[in-house]
Amino acid sequence: MAYYVINGGKRLEGSVTISGAKNAALAIIPACILAGESCRLENLPHIEDVHLLEQILRMMGAEVDFTADGGMRINPKTINNRHVTFDMVSRLRASYYLLGAMLGRYGYAEVALPGGCSIGQRPIDQHIKGFRALGADVQIQRGIITAKADRLVGAEIYLDVVSVGATINIMLAAVGAEGRTIISNAAKEPHVVDAANFLNMMGAQVKGAGTDVIRINGGRKLHGCTYPIIPDQIEAGTYMIAAAATRGDVVINNIIPTHLEAISAKLMESGAHVIDGDDGREFFMRVSCENRPRAVNIKTFPYPGFPTDLQQPMMAYLARAKGNSFIVENIFENRFNHVGELQRMGANIIINDRTAMVEGVDRLFGAPLYASDLRAGAALIVAALSAEGRSEIHNIEYIDRGYEYFEQKLRAIGADITRVEE
Repeated sequence: MAYYVINGGKRLEGSVTISGAKNAALAIIPACILAGESCRLENLPHIEDVHLLEQILRMMGAEVDFTADGGMRINPKTINNRHVTFDMVSRLRASYYLLGAMLGRYGYAEVALPGGCSIGQRPIDQHIKGFRALGADVQIQRGIITAKADRLVGAEIYLDVVSVGATINIMLAAVGAEGRTIISNAAKEPHVVDAANFLNMMGAQVKGAGTDVIRINGGRKLHGCTYPIIPDQIEAGTYMIAAAATRGDVVINNIIPTHLEAISAKLMESGAHVIDGDDGREFFMRVSCENRPRAVNIKTFPYPGFPTDLQQPMMAYLARAKGNSFIVENIFENRFNHVGELQRMGANIIINDRTAMVEGVDRLFGAPLYASDLRAGAALIVAALSAEGRSEIHNIEYIDRGYEYFEQKLRAIGADITRVEE
């Protein structure tokens, strides 16, 4: 297995370009099934989860190939396997989008229960509730979800909890249903909007994405299209935090500033400088920091609140702040798995249920570290970059799931990071 070696204490300087959004890509790739024609996706991140979905679609019979410019062409016409129960499905949380896409296209789907990072309970009851409201018969037996319907009919669906996955999955199924579907208490995340925009590009009629009520007029004939994935707000936020943590000065290109308002606000509150601009071709953000940060309090919430996916890297940054920071994790109950690793570096963190009290220390020290999930891995990299001495970060297969060319991009802005293949 590979691991990273990081010699910390190097100030990050220069510019970095953000890749396509992981969470948008993992919804839009399965959504191509709905077109019944070839689709071309641009600005795709080349990460492990995207390659897993590519393999899954190939095993279903779809024609999938990467284009010379790094995009992906998907032709679902040749799909002949609607029983998606192979082992690799259980390694990918977003495999549940195959349910909504196949149900909307074929009226039948059989998918193994999804896997992903162990960060707490992520039930799919709201997905099932939505499918059943549209008229599908949904059963779970021996780790397999089967959904089938002779006819899907639009319905009014209220989500008991705000769920990005359920919102998108119900949208996918609803475009294949007759009549109007209304999703209330819908998630507002940028990748929900991106998935809706993609569906509309294929000829669907989805309105209200980005608000808490989404209306879908289903039953329209869909067609293939070319579509660029939005930039990844979590990748951008990770580089913003890394720049501030190393007291660096980094320009982050290919971003959407409104997606980053929550993280920008907290970094500025901590004393970092954050400026966004437009060079005429794309938006960028410049993050710099000269001094030790001030302590700030954070509570994670669904978008537009502070994203849970950046809570862990932000804790690594605040581990060296002046004063006590309080971080409340409202989304996932097991998202403090990285705390023990930070403590080994000298961080002073106390956990009480879903609240972490971070008493800032002057210095962190390099250590052998083990990532427990994707964003925990990002947090350990932020900590190692700002620490004194050498760190080894193991289990980086988690990091490969969500960050494209991570070590190359970090090296380009001054990090001393090496990938070692055992």
